[in-house]
Amino acid sequence: MRILVAMSGGVDSSVAAALLVQEGHEVVGATMKTFCYKESAGPSRTCCGLDGILDARRVADHLGIPHFVFDVEEEFARDVVDDFVAEYAQGRTPNPCVRCNANTKFRDLLRRGRALGCDRIATGHYARMRTAAAGESHLLRGVDREKDQAYFLWGLPTSLLPLLHFPLGGRSKPQVREQARTLGLATADKPESQEICFVPDGNYRGFLERKLPQLHPALQPGTVVLSDGRVVGDHSGYAGFTVGQRKGLGGGFDRPHFVLEIRPQTREVVVGPMEELYASEMWVEGVNWLTGTPPTPGGEVAVQIRHRAPGVRAAVLEVDEGVLLRFKEPQRAVSPGQSAAMFAGERLLGGGRIARALTPEASALSTPRHGAGHSGMIARDE
Repeated sequence: MRILVAMSGGVDSSVAAALLVQEGHEVVGATMKTFCYKESAGPSRTCCGLDGILDARRVADHLGIPHFVFDVEEEFARDVVDDFVAEYAQGRTPNPCVRCNANTKFRDLLRRGRALGCDRIATGHYARMRTAAAGESHLLRGVDREKDQAYFLWGLPTSLLPLLHFPLGGRSKPQVREQARTLGLATADKPESQEICFVPDGNYRGFLERKLPQLHPALQPGTVVLSDGRVVGDHSGYAGFTVGQRKGLGGGFDRPHFVLEIRPQTREVVVGPMEELYASEMWVEGVNWLTGTPPTPGGEVAVQIRHRAPGVRAAVLEVDEGVLLRFKEPQRAVSPGQSAAMFAGERLLGGGRIARALTPEASALSTPRHGAGHSGMIARDE
């Protein structure tokens, strides 16, 4: 097959391309230029950065395959960066990698790949594809659970699944590194990129200050309050906080306190002790089902609410415009804006964005409700 491989300039995508060449496929490398580098401060040797493009080209030359750079800056800004800013402005914590996969990376790769005569696309994600007996394409977790990246792929269109290749899905990271050294790839020992590509210095607050109007409420002072409404401090802008955060809350408490909720309407940041950080239910919106049909209410799924967190059992209470899930055991720091990926065993069923979390006390009184009733504020406000 003629396969287009997304090459970020990291070791994973480099080895993915090399393995497909070894298998005898006609491989074309492509690197996506996603943002304007001259506006970005921070480390330069990152995947998605200028050095990433150069490293990808060096690997492509070593493998003897053509390499293209696709300028998707406009699409990336619209679909990923603008969404990132809008979510933080609403007091939510987005996951831009999920958004990029669903809206920019795979979609645009396929479109441009077809123009180059490619009928399949591949990436260096640690995930797997399997064709079921009925011909369905199932997206599975990677074998290496430490590196498994299926969590980031719930937003893919189902039409893409039969066209995907994940050559690293059955390998561990140490095996990939060793393979790269054996093949003499320039990226074999390149450090792993941890930061968000368009915020390479990790300063989200500074990035938002450049993108939001100066007087935006997210950047204005507000109060820090307890769940009963008592004011215990001040903050310089709720954009600097996320649910579950402990650092930056000041002192004066008799035990550690964490961010429980962000209230953009009043610019309040609600804090409390660890026991108040747990939720028994959550409403997930914007759901995309890779299975074609959603699970039936009354059933059960394993749900993952953050990267590298284990899947936890949850009962499906309601499936409508979103999904209402009740955890078998209360979960800590269920953060609005983050992704919730749902699994049956190793198979990724789908996912969506966390819109709302319910405390154990509130969920004990709740019954399944239509998603329109879930405002995004947690139940202690009701």
